[in-house]
Amino acid sequence: MRAEIQSTIEAIRKSLSLLAKRMDHETAAHRLEEFNAMIEDPDLWNDQERAQKLMRDRQQLIDALGSYDSIKTELSDNVELIELGEMEDDKEIVAEAEAALKALAETAAEKELEALLDGEADSNDTFIEIHAGAGGTESCDWASILARMYVRWAEKKGYTVDLMSENSGEEAGIKSATYKVSGHNAYGWLKSESGVHRLVRISPYDSAARRHTSFSSIWVYPVVDDNIEINVPDNEIRLDTYRSSGAGGQHVNTTDSAVRITHIPTGIVVTSSEKSQHQNRDIAMKALKSRLYQLELDRRNAAINEAHENKGDAGWGNQIRSYVLQPYQMVKDLRTNHETSDTQGVLDGDLDGFMAATLAMDASGKSRADAQSDD
Repeated sequence: MRAEIQSTIEAIRKSLSLLAKRMDHETAAHRLEEFNAMIEDPDLWNDQERAQKLMRDRQQLIDALGSYDSIKTELSDNVELIELGEMEDDKEIVAEAEAALKALAETAAEKELEALLDGEADSNDTFIEIHAGAGGTESCDWASILARMYVRWAEKKGYTVDLMSENSGEEAGIKSATYKVSGHNAYGWLKSESGVHRLVRISPYDSAARRHTSFSSIWVYPVVDDNIEINVPDNEIRLDTYRSSGAGGQHVNTTDSAVRITHIPTGIVVTSSEKSQHQNRDIAMKALKSRLYQLELDRRNAAINEAHENKGDAGWGNQIRSYVLQPYQMVKDLRTNHETSDTQGVLDGDLDGFMAATLAMDASGKSRADAQSDD
């Protein structure tokens, strides 16, 4: 068997090992039996929230077991086919089995990464805020490019994206925007995007065609589940209404119905500029509760807390990722050293490689490059 295929097989086995560890494979069958017994309880649905959580947990375990068993079976079947093909000198069978193993390795790696999304809120929907930083019109334009990038990424994932609020730039782009991204593991995938993003390019707004550096910041926080209680006393918030500066249209209006809520103890400010002031208050309160919940998650996780504290202002020295379009083409994450020269692909939403590298680093405590150098 060729060394390349041996390496592929070993990679699949490593993924299987991690999947087994994440779901505690030794007890999985017993836990599934317990879930099945509980859902037969006729009183289960008297407590809707408990029942829904139980059903979600049961389905997640079923999915995890199904993925593990499917990968394990396919690995065994194709290894046997290769061995049979080599014994009978049937190169066609060997080639087909090797191709199947390479595809399986990609599937196993994807499932391995999904298994890392086991944080308390990773499966939740998420809010993503985009703010233009230092650089004026350049940064406002950069913020709008980032907004498009994340919308394209979410659409490729099959997620639903809703624009919650938007403030337009004076000449171009946006000063800020908030989106809600809905879908399984939306927060888990996007949470690593919080930080400052730096762009280097020839400015389309500079008549001398000089190179400019722009900054925008991203802030990601989970949508709070209905069963998570976040108490916000009325005396801790200030509610203001204002006229939206957005462009109007389907998502953003220009009436005085826009709502801004300030949480006095923390200084957190959230906004919503849909058509109804009552609707805006509800949306903004949900966003505020999500931000407060994110603070609580940060307190529980020292690593995440440190990352957010060090994020700093949207300017030099605080960026997590650089997007260089001139004098060369390169997008590089400064935390993981993951990089690509396909800048257009990234700006069109091809972000999975960057997110995967950060997930792997969070799980191992080191970047992929560091892990590879240890092997």
